[in-house]
Parts: sequence; structure tokens; C-alpha cells
Amino acid sequence: MKSKGVKITYWIVTILFAVFMLFSGISELMQTEQGKEALAALGYPIYLNIILGVAKVLGAIAIVQTKFRTIKEWAYAGFVFDIIGASLSFALNGDGIGAAVFPLVFLIVLFVSYALWKKM
Repeated sequence: MKSKGVKITYWIVTILFAVFMLFSGISELMQTEQGKEALAALGYPIYLNIILGVAKVLGAIAIVQTKFRTIKEWAYAGFVFDIIGASLSFALNGDGIGAAVFPLVFLIVLFVSYALWKKM
């Protein structure tokens, strides 16, 4: 893939991922009933929504900014931990293979974004 194609693909994939994480973070900060019920079902305290919400919003901003490379790396790492943690939480809670595998789709998108960023 040519350099221009890599950049365009990177930005499309990264913006889609960042928007999803931004909306996810905002919904966690809003303390929706659905979010509270999901955390309670997994055995986590409700205040974890605030922590994850802030982290996701900041992480989404970090992966689309172009100045601070180290912060961008940390944001990618943080999203990896978040997504793997979500997948394992569903699996260990006995929610079924579909619920456990679904977050890993976003992990693939994240890895594509990261690989393209490193290729640029």
C-alpha cells in the first residue's frame, strides 16, 4: 500500500475506533442504568464506570492527536488492557463465548490502527 493509502486507511480506522471509545466513555460517565446493570452483573463496583469513562475519553483524544507519541502509545496500551479485561470478564462470568469474543473485534481494529500508525 502506498504512503497516501496507508495514511487514509489509518485515519479512517483510528477515527472509527476513537469515536466508538468516546461514545462508550461518555455513556459510562452518564451512569446509564444499562451500564450500571452490566457492571453489577459482572461483580464490579458502579464507580468503575467513572474511572473507565474518563480513561476512554482521554484515550480517544490521545490516539487521534499527533504531537505526543508516548501518550499515544500509552493510550493504545490502555485500550488493549480495557478490551482484554472486558473479554475476560465476560468469559469468567460465564456469559458465553459470543459475549467474550465480541470485545476482541475491537482489539483487532485497534491493532490495525496501531500497525498502520507505525507504518506511516
